[in-house]
Amino acid sequence: MASKGQKFLKHAENIKEEIIKKYLEGISGYYLAKQYNIPVGTIKTWGRKYRKQGSLENDVYHNRGRKKERTLTIEDYKERYEILKKYQAFLKAQREKK
Repeated sequence: MASKGQKFLKHAENIKEEIIKKYLEGISGYYLAKQYNIPVGTIKTWGRKYRKQGSLENDVYHNRGRKKERTLTIEDYKERYEILKKYQAFLKAQREKK
């Protein structure tokens, strides 16, 4: 588990591919970790993701989190404005009834 404030290293894609090829050919993860100065857990994770997805590019966790709202057009703003005006008129009518 990551610690608060922990920094993660980013590795170049060509290095990742090279390490994964060697790892999948049967070279020990511990040997590769020592050779490239990368944690063995990272190498095993890359290997697992590669086996599962077929590549490292399409990360499974990439699309997590809140979906980004689409950009609004002028028509969208006009429609929202009209709805707001109707709602304000409704509220005004409700206040006048009391």
